Amino acid sequence: MPLVRLEVRQGRSATQKQALLDAAHAALVEALGIPDHDRMQRIVEHARDDLELPPGSGDDFVLVEVMMFAGRSRQAKRLLYQALVRKLGMLGVAPANVLVVLQEPPMDNWGIRGARWPARWTWGSRSKSDQPHYAQLGEGT
Repeated sequence: MPLVRLEVRQGRSATQKQALLDAAHAALVEALGIPDHDRMQRIVEHARDDLELPPGSGDDFVLVEVMMFAGRSRQAKRLLYQALVRKLGMLGVAPANVLVVLQEPPMDNWGIRGARWPARWTWGSRSKSDQPHYAQLGEGT
């Protein structure tokens, strides 16, 4: 259940913002294999004066922050970076204007739908059949 935040400068239409969200989600589905229905994303827009960009960046700059469960391989993360740049590029965002930051808080720092994940649960033990029923996993530490 990755949590995605896109930070951009103000000025995009509702359709353009939805396209950014769709592109980010498609990259997560492609690279990490998350279920298509697993979407928790938001766009944060900043006035020009409120978002200082790296030198040489354009107005199409997108900061992509993904908070996700720990345990994915470097290869999976690399595939995610590549998919995000490619999908956003299809919308006209230059690769140099995409910055991706992944955050992986420990499992015991996640509380989902009122339940707490068991600290012992790992990606290595996950199968299609144990896709979480969040409310039933509250017995962990």
